[in-house]
Amino acid sequence: MKITDLLLKNVMIMDLKATRKEAAIDEMVDSLVKHNRISDSTVFKKGIMARESQTSTGLGDGIAMPHAKNSAVNEATVLFAKSSKGVDYDALDGQPTYLFFMIAAPEGANDTHLQALASLARLLVNPDFVASLKNAETPEEVQSLFENAEKKRLAQENEELNSQRAKTHDSSRPFVIAVTACPTGIAHTYMAEDALKKKAAEMNIDIKVETNGSEGVKNRLSASDIERADGVIIAADKNVEMNRFNGKPVLQRPVSDGIRKPEELIEKASKKQAPIYYADDNGRSTNEESKNGSVLSKVYKDLMNGISHMLPFVVGGGIILALSFLAEPYFGDKSEIFIFLNSLGSNAFSFLIPILAGYIAMSIGDRPGLMPGMVGGFMAVQSNAGFLGGLAAGFIAGYSILLLRRVLKGVPKSLEGLKSILLYPVLSLLIIGFLMYFVIDPVFSTINAAMISFLENLGTGNAVLLGALLGGMMAIDMGGPFNKAAYTFSIGIFTDTGDGSLMAAVMAGGMIPPLAIALASTLFKNKFTDDERKSGLTNYILGLSFITEGAIPFAAADPLRIITSSVVGAAIAGGLTQFWNISIPAPHGGIFAIGLSNHAILFLIALAIGMVVSALILGFWKKTITKEIN
Repeated sequence: MKITDLLLKNVMIMDLKATRKEAAIDEMVDSLVKHNRISDSTVFKKGIMARESQTSTGLGDGIAMPHAKNSAVNEATVLFAKSSKGVDYDALDGQPTYLFFMIAAPEGANDTHLQALASLARLLVNPDFVASLKNAETPEEVQSLFENAEKKRLAQENEELNSQRAKTHDSSRPFVIAVTACPTGIAHTYMAEDALKKKAAEMNIDIKVETNGSEGVKNRLSASDIERADGVIIAADKNVEMNRFNGKPVLQRPVSDGIRKPEELIEKASKKQAPIYYADDNGRSTNEESKNGSVLSKVYKDLMNGISHMLPFVVGGGIILALSFLAEPYFGDKSEIFIFLNSLGSNAFSFLIPILAGYIAMSIGDRPGLMPGMVGGFMAVQSNAGFLGGLAAGFIAGYSILLLRRVLKGVPKSLEGLKSILLYPVLSLLIIGFLMYFVIDPVFSTINAAMISFLENLGTGNAVLLGALLGGMMAIDMGGPFNKAAYTFSIGIFTDTGDGSLMAAVMAGGMIPPLAIALASTLFKNKFTDDERKSGLTNYILGLSFITEGAIPFAAADPLRIITSSVVGAAIAGGLTQFWNISIPAPHGGIFAIGLSNHAILFLIALAIGMVVSALILGFWKKTITKEIN
């Protein structure tokens, strides 16, 4: 399949009207809908915005490549759009963006599609080609430029392949290896590959680049490649296989640096100016450059790995358990339907803390950490050490694996194979078992009992303050560390006690930001652009579904007003849930879980009050738009 098969003339926008990022995205999405290339604009745009929230796809040099691969795409398409005025797209170089390639890939995109999209990405590394696209005036001219560039590139690739076969490695030249990867694996992965290869050729440095894209790992680095490399470049926005680089100088950067800063990366890697990667220390180095990720961010990442794997058990088990309680008054506690639902939910719940602890440990110590982490979590459950004991078990098990790796570093090579199948499992189990039985379980069971007793005896005033605090935290960063801390705390109480009071507070707090933005854009039309009002409407759905992230694009554009107004309304709603003793025995679901609440109407009233307060603050605070931006 050729690029021009995906780059359709009738979908192109040769004069993009929008001058702001989200408006430009909406304009391109509208064209895809109009020409039946996608079936659901909301689902597709959500995928686009999710990718933008990780790193802007405005790559600099006037180019942006927004992309998504999801079920809303009918047929693989590349939409080309051109802006004469330039769009403020939050590009990585801070400059306006003029050329756009919106990539829509179906969920089951095949290798043919993915190879064509990879070829597109590679072509855009050529500045002369990009300049010619900026001067193109018709869709036919754009297609012609791509056809000629593709032919030229194929000829060049064949020439390079023949040249590589003919020459042997010159040991006098530096040799650098690299891995490129982005979450979607469609565009940035291959642009970074080409930028690094092109710059290395100019610098007379040999390079081999492995790509971790949607079509899988290509050009995989061999053990001999890694052994003779002077340095390693990891230009990636997702996890890649790292243990193989143990003892090598490794630069770990975002994939965008591979595109924008190839010379800097190659220069440092070739001169071994990079931190040494130690696999047994989980990648941490004493080099200052590697300290960009703080200890707290590492702990947060490990914790989130446990939480994310635990959540399906919490959501599924919690909601089914709540359904059993709804069925009990009608069918009785001896009925088959109650026993089935209650036992199913309870069985799912019994895995929560072992799964949490196991995957925290695995994040720290890789696969050997899973077993001792899960056993430690199970011991926490059995001793009533609860959620806090499970957290401790996960971190202790993970770091015990790191300790064992250091201790067993000098084991003879003849016994190396015994590490993973015998030494790690037995020794780590003894360590976690001893610490949990004699130290962690007794201490944390006491702490857990004291905390539960404190919460059960909270006066109304203190309960309202706690609910307001948790609700407000849900709106501070809308999915970030504050949001996750409040949610994690509430889940811990819920799993230990079955009391869904604090879940009601965090659910209300998390629903307020998108709902308030939606209401404000409806009531104060003159304060929002046409594109913002359209996006605001989707926030009704996202807010009601307890998807706080729907507010992120608005918060990014106007953080002070959006976050402040959201926190005020979320705190009010969270406090009211505790004032009215509202409980929701389900960890997620939004409007769909309200039927499980003990006071569903009061929850809706608390939600409405918080939403209206936030919307009014935002509406009166925002400035009136004097000139509509389309």
